[in-house]
Amino acid sequence: MTRQRRRRIVHARRTGTGLALVAGISFLAGMTDAVGLVLSGDFVSFMTGNTTRAAIALARHDLAHALTLLFAVVLFVAGNALGVVVAHLAPRRIFGVLACVSLLLGLASLIETASLPVVQFALVVLSMGMVNATVEHIEGLPIGLTYVTGALSRFGRGIGRFLLGERRLDWTIQIIPWLGMVSGAIAGAMLGQWLQPQALKIVAAFSMTLALATLIVPHHLQRRFGHRAPR
Repeated sequence: MTRQRRRRIVHARRTGTGLALVAGISFLAGMTDAVGLVLSGDFVSFMTGNTTRAAIALARHDLAHALTLLFAVVLFVAGNALGVVVAHLAPRRIFGVLACVSLLLGLASLIETASLPVVQFALVVLSMGMVNATVEHIEGLPIGLTYVTGALSRFGRGIGRFLLGERRLDWTIQIIPWLGMVSGAIAGAMLGQWLQPQALKIVAAFSMTLALATLIVPHHLQRRFGHRAPR
């Protein structure tokens, strides 16, 4: 087997692995966002929506709600930062981040919504910030896990370039996070309606199952899905 053929095989395997991980993690993100929205009435990963709603709350003089939403934005940013640190320090970056996400979701599921709703909301938002550090790109193509506006924009621009004669099709992978997100959101919406607070336990269990599943994936197929920290 030639070196070039070997590289093509590794590239194909790495891309397939990345897409499978993106599908599973975006499903988790969609499910968590839907459950969080049902339980709290606010988004736990859609910070564009929370920013807009915070502005509306301020205009309506609802300072408490505005501060809650802005606090969520800060926590989401902090979760992204924490996820990058965990990914850098963990021997298995994706497992390490997903294990921490599972822990946060598990802690949130133990809180009764009526007693400490802000703490529960904060833990879930922090976990959704962290999950973005699992897969940041696939073979150089940026991927969003908890937000799909960018993915849909890149998908649409890819269609435009295709219509203009460009025949590269790597942009088509951008639809994967949206499909994962929407299917996860449907599942989360049903869980949230049926089980209410107990739905978070199902989400936490799915997150840990996903984390354990990544241990089966060979390390060399995972190691290039994130950006390296500077030395």
